Amino acid sequence: MTPAATVADYMTRSLVTLAPETEINRAMSVLLDKRISGAPVVDGTGVLVGVLSKKDCLRAAVEASYYRDWGATVAAHMSREVETLDAGLGIMAAANAFLSSRFRRFPVMQAGQLVGQISRADALRAMQENWG
Repeated sequence: MTPAATVADYMTRSLVTLAPETEINRAMSVLLDKRISGAPVVDGTGVLVGVLSKKDCLRAAVEASYYRDWGATVAAHMSREVETLDAGLGIMAAANAFLSSRFRRFPVMQAGQLVGQISRADALRAMQENWG
């Protein structure tokens, strides 16, 4: 493994993000249309305030079917306690973070700003490319 390989080298930089005030059914459509399992939620100033996953959407759909109302927003269903990784973190440390977490992807921060997202597959690809 090349010691210089970092999260920034393998993260996705073009992110699909959601706003807290987005209606949950619209957010669900975005996740399904983009074929992604979740997305960071950012406020109007670009600050990371949560993450919305397909599991969160499934929970919202079950509630909506019970009440027969889609009225909720992303803010009502997103996870607010977000685990992030730093862009400069080494790939081995990122792989260990995945092993000790239930999350499939982490938002990536640099100097307090959301700059990307890294998935388990990205970390595995990095390890494969840098093997040896």
